[in-house]
Amino acid sequence: MPSAKDMKLLALIATLAVAGASAYLLFAGGGGGGNGRAVPIVWTLPTVTAPAADLPSPESQSTRKSHVGAPRSNVPVPQLRLDPPPDNVKGPSFPIATLVAGHRIALHTSPAGTVFKQVGDRTEFGSTRAYWIERVKGGWFGVPTPDLSNGRLAWIRDDRSDLTISQTHFWITADLSAHRLQLHYANQLREHFPVTVGSKTSPTPLGSYAVTDGVNGGGLGPWYGCCILALSGHQNSLPPGWIGGDRIAIHGTPGSVGGADSHGCLRASDPDMISLFARVPLGTPVFIHT
Repeated sequence: MPSAKDMKLLALIATLAVAGASAYLLFAGGGGGGNGRAVPIVWTLPTVTAPAADLPSPESQSTRKSHVGAPRSNVPVPQLRLDPPPDNVKGPSFPIATLVAGHRIALHTSPAGTVFKQVGDRTEFGSTRAYWIERVKGGWFGVPTPDLSNGRLAWIRDDRSDLTISQTHFWITADLSAHRLQLHYANQLREHFPVTVGSKTSPTPLGSYAVTDGVNGGGLGPWYGCCILALSGHQNSLPPGWIGGDRIAIHGTPGSVGGADSHGCLRASDPDMISLFARVPLGTPVFIHT
């Protein structure tokens, strides 16, 4: 269950909620029907994490070391100029590039390669546009994006007039065989809880993704529960007749969790989603494995 501090933070986020994009928010893992005509409300997630001492107090189970080996950041943070400067927290850290308000940047197919899209400071769902920097080549950042297929990176120029570069120590792992999601902070396991995963015919895609949006699920009917963390990945094995989108997400549900019957999304209980939603910043990496 979320702590009192979690609930206060969620209330603050809800107070700061802004109207979402007019595009319909339809993810691959919804658990029911509906016409998808409700306009989503975007909750602004933090783009820079707080120091560990300022986090909500974890339950005793969350202070254990993770059973999953902590991945090394592909980009050594000390090699990047960060704003604010790097902290002294030991363990994995992941650089995040956030677009400056009012600016636009080009997405390239490779460093200095062909431009395939221009993007602004807001996503299609109205969130601040933030990218996990998964690779660096010279003055270029390789970033996961929903504008490309799973496993491909877009490349953006390291231009500090358009970008601010911060870091997060949060990272998420999802073990599909165990039907379990874990939230890590550096070398610590902060949360772990059961999730429903994709079915045999529409399995949750494996790989490395990033959180792109935080959305209130209430405006979309009951199927997405309290809240949604949209990811950069896509579901390529949707069932016949599916009329929604192909984006995967981690979202709440009013039903039970722990099975394997979604269309690819990871479904968690609303209390677990509230706690997760209140902690992770935009750009947080998500590693899905078996």
